[in-house]
Order: sequence, then C-alpha cells, then structure tokens
Amino acid sequence: MIKILLGSPVRQEYAILKEFLESVDRLETDDISLDIMFIDDNNDQKSKQLLREYKRDDSKIILKETKSTAENYKDEITHHWREDLIWKVAAFKNSIIKYAKDNCYDYLFLVDSDLYLHPMTLKQLVASKKDIISEIFWTKWTPDSIELPQVWLEDNYTLYAQKRGEVLTQDEINKRIMDFLNMLLNPGIYRVGGLGACTLISKRALDAGVSFDEIYNISSIGEDRHFCIRAAVLGFELFVDTHWPLFHIYRNSDLQRLKEYKETLKKVDNKYKYIMLPNQRRINVDQNEITLAMVVKNEADRYLPEVLKIASKIVDKAVIIDDASTDNTREVFESFFKGKELIYIVNDVSMFNNEVELRKKLWKAVVATNPDWILCLDADEIIEDRIVKHIKNIINQPYYDVMCFRLYDFWDEKHYREDMYWNAHTKCWPFLLRYQPQFNYIWKETPLHCGRFPSNILEQPYAISDIRIKHMGWSKEEDRIKKYQRYMELDKEGKYGIPQQYTSILDKNPSLKEWEE
Repeated sequence: MIKILLGSPVRQEYAILKEFLESVDRLETDDISLDIMFIDDNNDQKSKQLLREYKRDDSKIILKETKSTAENYKDEITHHWREDLIWKVAAFKNSIIKYAKDNCYDYLFLVDSDLYLHPMTLKQLVASKKDIISEIFWTKWTPDSIELPQVWLEDNYTLYAQKRGEVLTQDEINKRIMDFLNMLLNPGIYRVGGLGACTLISKRALDAGVSFDEIYNISSIGEDRHFCIRAAVLGFELFVDTHWPLFHIYRNSDLQRLKEYKETLKKVDNKYKYIMLPNQRRINVDQNEITLAMVVKNEADRYLPEVLKIASKIVDKAVIIDDASTDNTREVFESFFKGKELIYIVNDVSMFNNEVELRKKLWKAVVATNPDWILCLDADEIIEDRIVKHIKNIINQPYYDVMCFRLYDFWDEKHYREDMYWNAHTKCWPFLLRYQPQFNYIWKETPLHCGRFPSNILEQPYAISDIRIKHMGWSKEEDRIKKYQRYMELDKEGKYGIPQQYTSILDKNPSLKEWEE
C-alpha cells in the first residue's frame, strides 16, 4: 500500500475551508494509506474550530497551530501577497516536507486550502508515476480576464515556448499561447515549466532536496517558482495532469459556481465521471468560422445587398429568420451564399411586435449549429470593407470573446446624426461574439429595445475595434416616419425607450456630420 501525506498550510475563511475539507473527505484512496497534516495559521476562530472538529480523534490527521499575526489580504478582484507572507508560507511548506521525509512517506501531496479537489485527483496523480506533478485548475486572476491555468512554460508565468534569441511576432505569440491552452483542455499529462497549489511529490524528489527555500539570485515572485527552479536544477521534470480539473475558490463569489461544479460529479458504478466545467471557456486560435445571424423582413430593395456584399466575404454560413417577407429577400441571400451554408427560417406570422421573442428565436437557431463566432447584423448595417483584411486576426486569438464596434446613425447617404439623443457612435456596441456553450446567456425580456445579443455578454472578455458600421435605417425620411409610428404604437409612454428621442426622430433640422472614409 502506498503511503502518502497530504499537507496544507491553512489560513482560510470558514465557508471556503468547509468546502476544501469536504473534498478531502471525498478523495478516492483505494490502495493508499493517507495521512493528513494541516498547519493552522488561522486568525478566524470558526476556521480554527472547524479544523479541530475535523481532526477529531483520527490519528491520521496531524494538526499544528502557529501564532502568526500577519494578515493575508484578498478581495473580489485578486489576492495581494507581500514578501513576508510568501516566505511565511514557504516555511510552512518546508516543515511539511521535513515531516514527510522524516516519516518515510512515498509521496507528499501539497494542496492549497482554497481548492475543491476532484475525487479522482490523488489516484490519478499517483498513477502518472511522475516525481513532481500537479492537477490542473483554471482561474480568472482578475474578474475581467480569461481563465488561465496555474501552470506555465517558462519564467514567471509565460504561457508559450520561445527559443533563446528567437524573435516572435504578436500573432505567433498568440498562436503559441493558444496551442498551449488548448492542449491543456484535452485530458492528458504534459510537461510544463512551472506549477503549484496541488502537487504530488515523490520520495525520490523529496530526498534529492526539493524545497521552497528562496533562491537569493532569482527575482521571480512566489515560493512555487523557486520550488520549480530548484527542482529542474536537481534534474526533475515538472508535469501537469488534466484528466480531473479541480475547482479554485479564488473569490467568495466562486462559492455559487462551485455548486455547479459539484453537480458535474456523478458517481456511476463507484467511479466518478467528469463533465466539462461550467466555467470553462472554449478557445481556439486557428480556423475559426463565423456565422451570420440576421432578422429580415422585406429587405430586398433596401440595403441588404450592400450589407451582404461585405458580410458574405467574412462569414462562413448564415442563419436567417425571415419575419414573413412578401418580397424576394430570400433570393438575395441565396445569390450571396452560393457554395456556403444558408439556414433560412420563415415565420408564417410576423413577430415584429415582440422583438425579444424574435431575437431569441434567432439565437436558438444559431446556437443549435454550435458556432465558433456569431456576427449579428441588422439588414441595414454596413460594415467598413477593411474588416475583410483584419477579420482572421480578430477571431483567431485567445484574449476576448466579444468584439465591439462603433455604430453611426446615418440621416442621409453621406451624413450621420450627432446630438444629445443620437450619439451611438460615441460608444462601442457588441456585434461579434465567440459562442461559449457553458456561459449562462440572459436576455433582456422586453418586447422592444431588447438588444441583438443576450444582455450579459459583456461579462465575458471583450475588445474594441476601430472598424466602423454604418446604420442606414434612418437615412430616408419615409423610413424615419415608419419607425416613429412603430414606437408610438408599441411604446408611446416610453416604457422601453426615451420619449424625447422618439419625438426627435421628426426633427426638421437635426445636427449632422459628414462621414469621412
């Protein structure tokens, strides 16, 4: 039977600590003799009491208390580490290493107390037969960042490999980062340059002298980096396993999402089946495709041909909801999408008076195709043609899932309007979205002005493009009158929009600016 010590310095809030201990209890330990050593560095009395109750009379749990008064600081943005705190934790980990060596354990399993371990974690790491290996988890290190792993390839936290003297373009760096991240999304065991937080260390590595001591001539921040550098110098390669990702309770707000993670753990025939993490982003930097999403009604003789002249060059397929057209709108699409996939859905009865249901119907049809990116345009919105040159760089990158553009409301063929009620172009609006199957998309449930996309998409990482979009729907007087009449019919009291803006549609001398190409 393999003898393993699970060790963890603990300075943790009660609610998070409770979840961590629950996950330790649920570890599969067949053929493993598991002892547990906690270094209690808590100031919180509830957390201290929880550890005492957890120890009970179990001789396999060693609980050591410290008298440290230094405060760790974290908030809903990130964790803030001072040098003295880092080396305090390093000393705790070194004391656990010493105990493991003195008591001849086959492995030391060092774990941070803000993790929820998958039940198969320990057995999987042991089965790898590696001297130093971590199980992966993914974290938004700041709320507006993408999720990244706790392992890296080089230096302080470099997520791409680069030979000495090699000069890389930003596009090549992006590609290499994405190759690395996508590799880690696939179950396997991979060599890395740095790791931490959930690490199995063999007796061979312990006896060779791995430790968290500071290396005085290395500027890297964090005890894990000094551990990894020392291990490599001693001849040990570092590995990450990605079969059973953990859940990192990095912020208190993550406790809600933890419930979703726990629901993905299903016990079947005494074995745990892992389902894709609810918070895991789907990312790819090569060969992404774009699906055009559009609602149309009698657009053949308006701006649709000009819209599709550009849009059809950058999209790979289209999903269209035709809201009971009586003209040849469909034929226009078919002429532009020869050789490309076109899903054309026709409403028998118009849904135009309930915009959110119409938009949701389109959304449902689009996501049923499992798209990479979705370009959602109206039939009177013309993108600048220079997007054709830049589109591949926009969609084949790892950093953002939403691209925003400036939208200009044209009042004639050459001028756009700009005043207190007509200034959409001073803001940026989401038109292009990388679809994430695990994201909980929420719509603004209003029959008017509900938005082209779900209302919460800017909770995802987003970027702003300097490519502009012409909105031609206001550029003819007869169209403006029709829109004004529609708003008066559907929202005369201004429940969903601004009454003064509705009235301003009919202004005889609006403030206009000339469009510059």
